[in-house]
Amino acid sequence: MWIDTHAHLDAPELASHLGGVASMRALAAARGVDRCVIPAVHAGNFDEVRGLAHALGDSYALGIHPLYVPQAREEDLQRLDEALQAHRDDPRLVAVGEIGLDLFVPALCTPDMRERQQHFYRAQLRLARRHDLPVILHVRRSADLLLKHLREVPVQGGIAHAFNGSAQQAQGFVERGFCLGFGGALTFDTARQLRRLVTELPLSALVLETDAPDIPPHWLYRTAAERTAGLPQGINTPAELPQIGPVVAGLRGMDIHELAQATSRNAARVLPRLQAGADSS
Repeated sequence: MWIDTHAHLDAPELASHLGGVASMRALAAARGVDRCVIPAVHAGNFDEVRGLAHALGDSYALGIHPLYVPQAREEDLQRLDEALQAHRDDPRLVAVGEIGLDLFVPALCTPDMRERQQHFYRAQLRLARRHDLPVILHVRRSADLLLKHLREVPVQGGIAHAFNGSAQQAQGFVERGFCLGFGGALTFDTARQLRRLVTELPLSALVLETDAPDIPPHWLYRTAAERTAGLPQGINTPAELPQIGPVVAGLRGMDIHELAQATSRNAARVLPRLQAGADSS
C-alpha cells in the first residue's frame, strides 16, 4: 500500500475529473493508495481540506503556502493558531503545511516579498512548535534559507516536499528529522540530478507524493507544441502514485513492495499522526 504524502485534492481541476474527487480517490485506492495527505494553502481552505480528509478517509495539514503570502493577513496566522487548537484532538490533522519559501516566482523575489515570506514562515514554525506538530515544507530554490530558519526555530521534523536540491541540502533536512518528498518530476529521463539523488539517499529519507494536480509524471505531460496541436494536458491524481513508485524502485534496484512498505513507514515516522488517523478510519 502506498501513501501519497502531498495531494491537493481540493484543487478545482480535480472536481470534475474522473467523475469527481470521491471517484478519483476510489480509483487511487483500488490501485493501492492507502492514504493521502491534503495540505491547505491559505486560511480560506482550512475547513475544506479538513472536510475532504474526513469524507475520503485521508489526512490533512493546515498552513499558509508562500504563493498565498502576498494576499495573506496577520489575522490569518491567528486563524491558523485557532484552527490548530480547535482540531488538536483530530487524528487526521498531521502537520502544519504547506508552508515554506518560494524563490522562483519573480513576484515573490523582491526584497519586501522575500522578507514577508520569511515572516510568515517563521511564524508558522513557531505555531508548529506550540502545537507539537511536524511541518510540510514548500522548497523552491530556497533550501538553504529554509534550513537557516529551521536552525533558529527548530521543529520536530516533517517533509521537504517536491525536493530538488543538492545532496548536502538533503542531508541538512534529514539531520533535522525530515524526509524528502519525490514524485512525478523524477519520471523524466532528463531529471538526471534528481534521479541520482533518489538513488544515493538512504531509503529511510524517502517518501512519495504526487502533488496532484501539479507536477505530472512524464506519461501525462504534454509539451507546448503538443498542447497547441490539441493534445490536452493529463490530469495528475493520486492514482498515478503506484506508477511513480516503480520508477523509484527501478532506479534503486529494489523490490516495489519493499519500497511501498519503506516509504509508508517513513511517512508514518515523520508524520506520527498518520497511524492514528488510519486507526480512526
